[in-house]
Amino acid sequence: MNQGIINFIEENRETIFTQWIEGIDEIGEKKELKAISEKVYLSTSREYINLLLNNISMDIDNLSTKLTDFAEKIVRFGWPLLYVTEGLSLFGKIVFEGMTDETEDSKKVSLMYDFDQWLRPVYNEIVKTYTGTWEHTVSMQKIALQELAAPLIPVFDRISVMPLVGTIDTERARQIMENLLQGVVKHRAEVVLIDITGVPVVDTMVAHHIIQAAEAVRLVGAKCLLVGIRPEIAQTIVNLGINLDQIITKNSLKKGIETALEITNRKIVTAGDSV
Repeated sequence: MNQGIINFIEENRETIFTQWIEGIDEIGEKKELKAISEKVYLSTSREYINLLLNNISMDIDNLSTKLTDFAEKIVRFGWPLLYVTEGLSLFGKIVFEGMTDETEDSKKVSLMYDFDQWLRPVYNEIVKTYTGTWEHTVSMQKIALQELAAPLIPVFDRISVMPLVGTIDTERARQIMENLLQGVVKHRAEVVLIDITGVPVVDTMVAHHIIQAAEAVRLVGAKCLLVGIRPEIAQTIVNLGINLDQIITKNSLKKGIETALEITNRKIVTAGDSV
């Protein structure tokens, strides 16, 4: 790395720090970061600029270790990659403009080359570290979601409920089907209610998976009810031309439970009512 760049940064640390903190505020105004408290944002920004200032002459392998800890923090906060890339670009701009103010035109091209040779590997390492940390976090969250997803819960004798929450993709649909069939047999359910109150979007694929699940439940000797159909979901189903004629549907879990009790020759009565 160009020793002149190192020397300039060391001699102008406070100025660079101040200019960077002022400039990063504009990045902080972006909608992705507006929800973050000013204290947390400023504290993390100071940590980032100090990371750059204190490790400016460090080789990429050692810098990667330092960056990993920082990347884990901002990924945990949910901050976008844009924050770290624009933050580094701002840092480079401040340093380069500060150096070229006192540099002859004939030397600016050479300085620009040296500057690029220093900044580009750092930029690449930051992007690589952030994306790697993000992918790992998403992977762990997906595993956790799969462990919690689609339980079949017995609520009455012979009646079970499967509450679904979040987006349903092909992999999750496969797991829902597996849990559903195993649960029906395990709990000896005669009626299963699939509650989609927590599913934000029901498209053709989701409806197809639900129809398949209902058919599979029928084949093992139980009846399937689809509950939690909100008005917007009903409208989407109609607009898409999805046929749910073979499935009993209700707009709430309460009504679904009442129907399930009727199917199993029971009903809810108020204590004290005459028989």
